[in-house]
Amino acid sequence: MSKTLELAKRLIAAPSVTPATGAVFDELEAMLIPLGFAVHRFRRGEGEEGSDEAPVENLFAIRMGPEGSSHFAFAGHLDVVPPGEGWASDPFEPTVRGELLHGRGAVDMKSAIAAMVTAVEDVPREAGTISFIITGDEEGPALHGTRALIDYMTAEGAIPDLCLVGEPTSFHRLGDMMKIGRRGSVNIWLTVEGTQGHVAYPHLADNPIPKLVAMLAELDALMLDTGTDWFQPSNLEITDIEVGNRAHNVIPAQAKARISIRFNDLHSGASLSERVVAIAEKHGGTALPIISGEPFLTEPGAFSALVAGAIEAETGSAPEQSTTGGTSDARFLRAVCPVIEFGLCNATMHKRDEAVAIPDLDALARIYARVAKGALALDMKQGA
Repeated sequence: MSKTLELAKRLIAAPSVTPATGAVFDELEAMLIPLGFAVHRFRRGEGEEGSDEAPVENLFAIRMGPEGSSHFAFAGHLDVVPPGEGWASDPFEPTVRGELLHGRGAVDMKSAIAAMVTAVEDVPREAGTISFIITGDEEGPALHGTRALIDYMTAEGAIPDLCLVGEPTSFHRLGDMMKIGRRGSVNIWLTVEGTQGHVAYPHLADNPIPKLVAMLAELDALMLDTGTDWFQPSNLEITDIEVGNRAHNVIPAQAKARISIRFNDLHSGASLSERVVAIAEKHGGTALPIISGEPFLTEPGAFSALVAGAIEAETGSAPEQSTTGGTSDARFLRAVCPVIEFGLCNATMHKRDEAVAIPDLDALARIYARVAKGALALDMKQGA
């Protein structure tokens, strides 16, 4: 059994449905301490289980290099989405079938964290400072995870120079895609109030549904942009409509809907929110926006070239440098240092019988080792 496979199995075997705490962090800590890392764990959040304020565990581990040396960080999450039903084996019992390792988190992203640990074994301490930024709240509300870790690192004066997030970015095969940016995300809840009444007496009521339909039609017709050099076009999607009227002869008192906008760097969450609020008010409604993240781009340069080169050295082909896909904790980390995402093939993430190709595990560890050693050797004053 390869070292990375062994470590991945240990992490998968510790159930950690978001928000993760406890045993899975014990496992990672036990892996890092023998490698010379000082490990700090803390919990944030004081609410009840199942709420957005439920306690979340975070881990920051650092192995100091020579004074004044560069600081490179690996980042990721140990929490996983609920497994659901219908697995061929226990989702938290790592199972090998052929060349695949099955288990919840095998792809997203416990195996990547295992590869990071293996990679560090190949990076000498004198090369520089290495840290791990690991949360238990990436798959959840993301309120008390990486943002809390950034607060801790700032207070400790331990902000990295460069960071690699191990999200599963590969598409058809390991190494065919890396992420140098992401679009922003805003979700907006729309409400139209009316006056309930009998359908036979519409003059005594005020039906909110036609107003909501007109509002949604105007929003759906918006063409936000045609994309940029690095980003695909922004898109607005209607994700829910709710009236909840069980009576066929009653005009309802309220109608609701929700939209989600993924947007590029031609916009901000605030500018789009203002635009939607104005349209909602025009149709007699209200809008409540919640911005999940702003778009970001790590401009192609020495860091992206280093990551791409490490991937090509192990796989034989250069990756596409992309900004597609959903959000990740890179949206927070990009505020403190340049960040790039690279990891395993994402075909089975969040799915039943999630699985990773076993040969990819050691290949990923070798890529991560190349990236870490190369990043620590970069002249940070020349930019990343």
